[in-house]
Amino acid sequence: MPPPECFNTRQPLLLAPEWLMLPDGPHADMGVLVENGRFAQVGPLAALREAHPGLATVALPQRLLMPGLVDTHTHLTQSFGKALAFGEPSEIFRRIWVPMEATLDENAAYLSAKLASLESLRGGFTTVVDAGTRSHVGLEAVASAARDTGIRCVLGMICNDGGLEGDEAAARRILDDAATFLARLEHDPLVHPSLAISIPEAASDHMLRAVAALTLESGRRFQTHVNEHLAAVERSLVARGLRPLEVLHACGALNASALLAHATLLTPREIGLLRDSGAAVAYNPVASQWKGNAVLDAGLLAMLGVPFGLGTDGTRADGLRLMDAAEATQRLTQGLANGDSSCGGGWLWLDHATQGGADAAGVGAMTGRIAEGLAADFLIVDLDVPEFAPSWDLGWELVRFANRDQIEAVFVNGALRLWKGWPLDWDARALMREVREVARRDVRRAPIQRVHPVSDRHRAQQLACART
Repeated sequence: MPPPECFNTRQPLLLAPEWLMLPDGPHADMGVLVENGRFAQVGPLAALREAHPGLATVALPQRLLMPGLVDTHTHLTQSFGKALAFGEPSEIFRRIWVPMEATLDENAAYLSAKLASLESLRGGFTTVVDAGTRSHVGLEAVASAARDTGIRCVLGMICNDGGLEGDEAAARRILDDAATFLARLEHDPLVHPSLAISIPEAASDHMLRAVAALTLESGRRFQTHVNEHLAAVERSLVARGLRPLEVLHACGALNASALLAHATLLTPREIGLLRDSGAAVAYNPVASQWKGNAVLDAGLLAMLGVPFGLGTDGTRADGLRLMDAAEATQRLTQGLANGDSSCGGGWLWLDHATQGGADAAGVGAMTGRIAEGLAADFLIVDLDVPEFAPSWDLGWELVRFANRDQIEAVFVNGALRLWKGWPLDWDARALMREVREVARRDVRRAPIQRVHPVSDRHRAQQLACART
């Protein structure tokens, strides 16, 4: 592997990997020309060399050049408390995330988002979709953290108006702020604006409809969590007489701009509404494993043509393990009962972690694929490891065998953001030292309520019970 100074993208860069991951799978003897932050040319290596005789080729033997991964659902200002959610049941947002995020000041929100962005880049994500921070001062902090780490971010501005019934002026201010937010970031190269409502019950029908209309008109994403937990479905039925996804449909908010997180508890009618709406889904398999009541049948979404991507929900920012979790969860919940040993054939999860995820996130016109004219968001992956020797099926091997430590370089917009897991242009270890100090302070003062004890205490409790 050439040293990092060979990847100076301030000038045209001709890369010759052993394998190039294109939308239809891996190809050998191909090259890419990166120029001005984009893939200027993609094609047979011999033709690219002939077209650019004065340009040195950066050879990448036993390396794969592949699109950066897309996390279609995360929470960047929750990184301080990520290990506090282990073993916790269902709706931890009420007992952990809302209290913790509300405690963050602007600097803490920035540090949390910067730490989460670093973790995401280390895990191979070049794009993350943030569902919106509950920190009252955190929105600009998240945007700054994304720019400073160099990650592409679809950033949600929360537009909840629950509790403001009858206050038309307040609702109008929310919508005015939303329109301003969309306009202000319209041409930002890394931070792409989105509007969000935490869950449908957190907003009036009018706000849901208006926010979805704003995003549809502007070509942006409307984010919300739907049908994630039994408790949420039951609350919606009691309050509205409709399930959460049905609420969106009834008030006109279920449209092609919607990106629905989780959607794990869907009736046949809701699946039909989803299919006909053009809305996209963020499939969060690790969240389902750790705290969910159900698992989304992603294979069914694929068959119906519903756009979907893979999301972490802030659980762990490792894109390769996320693909493995997606395939394994589908196999355990659907494939075992049906005798389906393929469950997507490997390629399904790779596609929806890259190009399908970019489409679901609303950024498919700029990233998610190695293609001419798109942003040069890509990974260089080391294939010279025991897990890939011998290699017979690179697509499946990436889903089931690949490790984060194989990602040698991460590029976003043509710029080298990480080299062997660490940034070259800022001090990540200084960030970690500051995070440890600030996080201890903020978690200690936040009114967090945990149900499950930490693991050592849980062990002691179990041993004490066994003795009695």
